[in-house]
Amino acid sequence: MSIKTRLAANILNSGGVVSLPTDTVQGLSCLPFDHALIRLIELKRRSTNKGLILLTSDIKYVETYVKDVELLKQIKPTNTPTTYIVKASRNTSSLLLGGHDTVAIRLTNNQLIKDLCTMTRSALVSTSANISGQKTAKSVLKLRVYFKDQLDYIIAPVVTDINPSAIVNLHTGEKLR
Repeated sequence: MSIKTRLAANILNSGGVVSLPTDTVQGLSCLPFDHALIRLIELKRRSTNKGLILLTSDIKYVETYVKDVELLKQIKPTNTPTTYIVKASRNTSSLLLGGHDTVAIRLTNNQLIKDLCTMTRSALVSTSANISGQKTAKSVLKLRVYFKDQLDYIIAPVVTDINPSAIVNLHTGEKLR
C-alpha cells in the first residue's frame, strides 16, 4: 500500500476527514464516529436530515449498522456501483441516518476504499466532495476553494465520467435510482 493510503488511514483512525476518489465521485470520508460525522456535516454545510453512505470492501464492516444482518448476504460485488438501503440497527448514529430509519451501504471494488477499510477495520462514511448545493470538486484546486485548509488530507481526484450509483431498497428490491 502506498504512503498516501497509509497516511489517509492514520488520519481516518484519528477522527479526521479526508477527500478521496471513490467508485463514483470525489468524496469526503471519515469513520462512523459522531465527532468525525459532525465535522464532515459542518464542512459540507449539509443538513443533518440527509443521510450519508457507508462504503465498504466487506460486509463484515457494516453488520453492526443494520437491523437484519441476514439481508446483507444478498449484496454481491458488482462492477456497477450500487447503493443499498437497509433498515438500520438501533445503535446506528442519527448523524449517519439523517432522520431516516435506514442506512445506505455500498460494497465497492475500488482498491483505495478496499485498502482503507482493511487498514481502519471499518466502513468509510462517504459523501460527495462539495458544499451542499454546489458541484462536486474534480480538482485539488476546487477542493481548496470549497474547504480552504479544513480537510485533514486530500488524495487527488481521478477524473472520470462515472454515473452516480444505482440505489436499491434491499428489503423490497425497488430500484430508487
